[in-house]
Amino acid sequence: MRTINVGLLGFGTIGTGVVKIFQQNHQLLSQRVGAELKLTQIVDLDITTDRGIAVDKGLLSTDVQSMLTSPEIDIVIELIGGYEPARSFVLQAIRNGKHIVTANKALLALHGDEILPAAEQAGVDVLYEAAVGGGIPAITAIKENLAANRITSVLGILNGTCNYILTRMAEEQASFSAVLADAQKQGYAEADPTFDIEGVDTAHKLALLCSLCFGTHIEFEQIFTEGISKITALDIEFAREFGYKLKLLAIGKHNGDMIEARVHPTMVPENYPLAKIDGVFNAIRLFGDFVGPTMLTGFGAGMDATASAVMGDVVSIARNIQAGIGSRIPPLGCPMSELAQYSVKPMEELVTPYYLRFTAKDQPGVLAQISGILGKHNISIESMIQPHRHEAEAVPIVLMTHDALERDVRNALSEIDELDIIQQESLMIRIEENLD
Repeated sequence: MRTINVGLLGFGTIGTGVVKIFQQNHQLLSQRVGAELKLTQIVDLDITTDRGIAVDKGLLSTDVQSMLTSPEIDIVIELIGGYEPARSFVLQAIRNGKHIVTANKALLALHGDEILPAAEQAGVDVLYEAAVGGGIPAITAIKENLAANRITSVLGILNGTCNYILTRMAEEQASFSAVLADAQKQGYAEADPTFDIEGVDTAHKLALLCSLCFGTHIEFEQIFTEGISKITALDIEFAREFGYKLKLLAIGKHNGDMIEARVHPTMVPENYPLAKIDGVFNAIRLFGDFVGPTMLTGFGAGMDATASAVMGDVVSIARNIQAGIGSRIPPLGCPMSELAQYSVKPMEELVTPYYLRFTAKDQPGVLAQISGILGKHNISIESMIQPHRHEAEAVPIVLMTHDALERDVRNALSEIDELDIIQQESLMIRIEENLD
């Protein structure tokens, strides 16, 4: 039986899961490939820490060059994360004719325009199922199962940390800071959660999904990104009163020659399928012109689920090698030469309803001043809540608008916040109702 050799670069949490799969399902992997799939080398800066599994010490090394230059290794799994040295290592492996499997969404979102053409030129695969949605097979579904469809929208809950925090805030009426602190204690949030809670991790993933779904290349910097750190339990409660749930949503839409690509807290109707995705679960909802709406959901992170996606890519490449086929499916679903050029819609041109919360002095005439400025900026009010909740001398005023232009809303809020009746910076949350 032929042997296909695999090198693992990065022996952290996900790398440990990959080794577990090699150990526990070795015979199954070989059966499904029709060749022996062998883990030949594991490279990490730390090869002494106990990972909780027994590993042949002969597999362990700190010498990355021995892996990248070895003529014996067919596939390199990159799990070190970050931008550098991951970028340099991946490019070197590609130049040496090695196929790449990665879970590194940040790397591909920022350097995919360099890595993917290099792989195409070298005739090797770069697969990244685990980079978006952990164990959810979204990338494969888009590239293969839905290849006959023109996908017009992709919506996603793509960060389990944020979804967990928002779910607990809704269930317990707890503050953002309290839930975040507890999530860190339980291991659901990193010690430095900035990439998660400020939407950066989600935007990395959306860059890949938009590129795949719309047959183009979306730069990470083109994606409007806003996190959940300003959301309060009060906003979640008001959303419920209006019939919405609050999610950190990744939104990609394709209309003509224009792409929408944005990440921000979003109110979605409570009966909408994405509104029902709670806790650490992720979900990706696609709309194809022939298949209609399709939603995939599952664990978006974690050792086992992510390692499963990584190894699924390894098996796909190994099958190609066994069949003598190279780079059967392009990394973005179509050859680089066939990628279309689209403009990304400026966020200021977005038209949608808005949730607006003001914290104002509890005195006569406040609402008249606020509504007057909104009207001056072409913003009409659909409904309002002014609860009898007094915090010192301030009271929250909550408005839901009809469709409005983002530029107008921002200008209106800037003017309103200059009023001496306003006690805190006003908050706006976008409402998404055209979901397919």
